[in-house]
Amino acid sequence: MFKYVTRAAVVAGSVAGLLWVAASPGTATSGQERQFVVLYAQGGSAEAAHAAIAAAGGKVLSENAAIGVATVTTKNEGFQAAAGASSAIVGVARSTVIGRAPNDGAAVGKVNVKLDAAQADLQGASAGNEKADKKQEPLAGLQWDMQQIGATADGSQRYEQGTGVRVGIIDTGVDGTHPDIAHNFDKALSRNFTTDIPFDANGAVVDGPCEHPSCVDPVDEDDNGHGTHVASEIASPVNKLGIAGIAPKATIVNLRAGQDSGFFFLQPTVDALTYAGDHGIDVVNMSFYVDPWLFNCADNPADPPEAQAEQRTVVTAMQRALDYAYNHGVTLVSAAGNGATDYTKTIVDNSSPDFADVPGEAPYSRTIPPSCTSMPSEGNHVLSVTSTGITKRKAYYSDYGNGYADLSAPGGDVYDTADNKRDITKAILAAYPKHLAEERGQLNPDGTPNTPSVVRSCDKQVCGYYQYLQGTSMASPHAAGVAALAVSRLGVPDRVNGGKKASPAAVEQALRSTATDTPCPTPAAFTYTRLVQQPDGSFTTVTSTQTCEGSPTNNGFFGEGIINATKVARGH
Repeated sequence: MFKYVTRAAVVAGSVAGLLWVAASPGTATSGQERQFVVLYAQGGSAEAAHAAIAAAGGKVLSENAAIGVATVTTKNEGFQAAAGASSAIVGVARSTVIGRAPNDGAAVGKVNVKLDAAQADLQGASAGNEKADKKQEPLAGLQWDMQQIGATADGSQRYEQGTGVRVGIIDTGVDGTHPDIAHNFDKALSRNFTTDIPFDANGAVVDGPCEHPSCVDPVDEDDNGHGTHVASEIASPVNKLGIAGIAPKATIVNLRAGQDSGFFFLQPTVDALTYAGDHGIDVVNMSFYVDPWLFNCADNPADPPEAQAEQRTVVTAMQRALDYAYNHGVTLVSAAGNGATDYTKTIVDNSSPDFADVPGEAPYSRTIPPSCTSMPSEGNHVLSVTSTGITKRKAYYSDYGNGYADLSAPGGDVYDTADNKRDITKAILAAYPKHLAEERGQLNPDGTPNTPSVVRSCDKQVCGYYQYLQGTSMASPHAAGVAALAVSRLGVPDRVNGGKKASPAAVEQALRSTATDTPCPTPAAFTYTRLVQQPDGSFTTVTSTQTCEGSPTNNGFFGEGIINATKVARGH
């Protein structure tokens, strides 16, 4: 089962030139260097945690003092148990060895191996062009999603456009040079918390060879495309090119925590959240889950004790980081997931652990009760957003659950059509890095797209590229963009960091109180029908029945309703 459009992974800084701490007497060692994320006792002494780490044969590579999390390297095979036995440490989770640049420094294109199945299902459909109103951007006629929530030139843009609001994109990176992003991109404030990982422990390609000698990509680069799409949905400017985002005057800040391959590991993710809290970020979008566990279970009998301890560590560390950001004025928005499952019911997961830290490691089947937690979407203070299609039905792939879903927003559904056949224009159109379109063979020699999943828009000599994607990863940034409008309207000057600042609780209330009530379908057990085209041209019928529970004003498919940008911007 896939949950989000992308995945997750934990890495720290370069290991080149590190001095390894010798193991303490009696500890078992091996030649293999491994990394762990260590969670300090709440309110405890960092010095005591450092001493425990050293005694267990580890050395701190990086530390997040704000929430007491550190990435540690060790040769001690028994490090997890030894460090976990100290009262100064409350959890130890596996990390992974980072990559190194090739000796010749040659850049090699990344392999995008973690796209969600729903997102990857967008190849080969027909895309038409529609004329946009002169007041709107050239591709506005293709943005049915903005029309659904009133985020248009004659809707929310008349009242608020996000001026002075900073939106953090916790994702795979942002192409800050894209002509429909560059004007609103803050390169100086952006950070990359990841290091490229060429291969996993089984030798499978993860990010591929590093493009840069440091294995750390620049803050204005995106070798996946996912983060750029998210950023564009939120804040592409009104500039007579391509599309407009929901908050076209908001500032985009890249807080990269995702690998090129789409993994999001623990240390980069918590670092991104605490950075957001410390640097005046008003809203963050989180269209991912923290790897390697889709669901973190404290005591699942299917898991060995060390895996249980690791999952407890992920939940505790993430909640500390979410609390820190929230308490520092950050509104937290997350994708609900793409597994088409009810998070309030017992399900079976076959996808975790999804990253091989040791040779031979592979996912295995686990029964997942509702008590297990997916992070960040099930974290406290987080708005979990489900996805709608063009007819406002819940998208066929979107996860849901009465008490899990907070809000709903357009994320696309290519099968939300009269004949149940795929139509790519029913996905979401947003910015796409040109270099990825070139690397993936999606452009003709003259620069025009050769696939209907990519659209080009030009203003004189400047051209921007856009791609259709679907997923709750696309729904979440719609809600984050509307949250930026709420901050713009409700916020007061931030005398410390500049821009505006509004209470996350007030922002959340603005989104919830203005959302359009959307009742469960009738019957509540709704059957999705998809006619999936096969290579030989024939069609296979695929059905899935999903049951909506709850009231007309708050239910498992739509939460408290579909977000409404116009009402938020004008104050109801």
